Amino acid sequence: MGNLPRERITVAFPFANVGVDYGGPFLLKDRSTRGAKIVKAYLCLFICMSTKAVHLEAVSELTTKAFLATFDRFINRRGKPDNIFSDNGKNFIRANTELRKLYEFLVNNEKEISNYATRERIKWNFIPPRSPNFGGIWEASIKRAKFHLKHCIGPFSVTFEEFSTILARIEGILNSRPLTPLSCDPNDLQALSPGHFLIGRPITAIPYPDVTQCQVNRLDKFRRLQAISQEFWRRWQREYLPELQVRTKWKRHGSSIINVGKLVLIKDINSPPMSWKLGRVTKLHPGSDGVVRVVDIKTANGQLRRALSQVCVLPLD
Repeated sequence: MGNLPRERITVAFPFANVGVDYGGPFLLKDRSTRGAKIVKAYLCLFICMSTKAVHLEAVSELTTKAFLATFDRFINRRGKPDNIFSDNGKNFIRANTELRKLYEFLVNNEKEISNYATRERIKWNFIPPRSPNFGGIWEASIKRAKFHLKHCIGPFSVTFEEFSTILARIEGILNSRPLTPLSCDPNDLQALSPGHFLIGRPITAIPYPDVTQCQVNRLDKFRRLQAISQEFWRRWQREYLPELQVRTKWKRHGSSIINVGKLVLIKDINSPPMSWKLGRVTKLHPGSDGVVRVVDIKTANGQLRRALSQVCVLPLD
């Protein structure tokens, strides 16, 4: 395996080096009143190469002006980046009509977008053709956001304004995820998240009641947005937590993966959005064969005992 790109490991301000990708289309209503027509909208994702912070923008159409307006909103909120990385368009050649439109948009406007970046003293870098693995950091993020978002919006009809609100909530969820322990202090139960780089503290949300089990026709507009964001949280959390669990069956025992003092993320399917239950391991419980399958964990609310399959060790590197 090759080394990470220099922009991934160089200390820099958030969004100094950015990856960009498109996702969609999403079918929205052009207005909230009767007789609304269905229109298409797209998701534009910006991800910081070093901090993994995410910025999501709603785009109304696949035109250069729409993208430059989106890029201008991003710059005014996050600052002007030094380097931008993106697909060169040829990665979108597929049989699907919508993916072909994305491809044609990027190919036809590659020169104009690059010229704009050059005037603004921003270096635009395009990855090699047919090499999506070169953009793995933004490909993984756009996949998570697009896949779960389409399933969550499915039973609802939302407007462009409501779609923008949903993207803002999803952005907060993605930027609240724990990355690594904040310190090695056994009494410190906090983890470093992308939110620390953006606002200096963890990103949290107002704890609204769970409305995912309510019938759709009984929800008003605001509750519908809550239902979509809560369903996204549940789907994405179930996908993200297993990624933190290293699969080492038949290779290493649990005691070599988890030790006393490790900061772990505890699985809790009923936790509200942006609420991550963290704790420090205080005791290991090996079985008769010497393999650790149960641990005691110190949390902010007291001691817990959990199976090893219900905890995820946060990486240190």
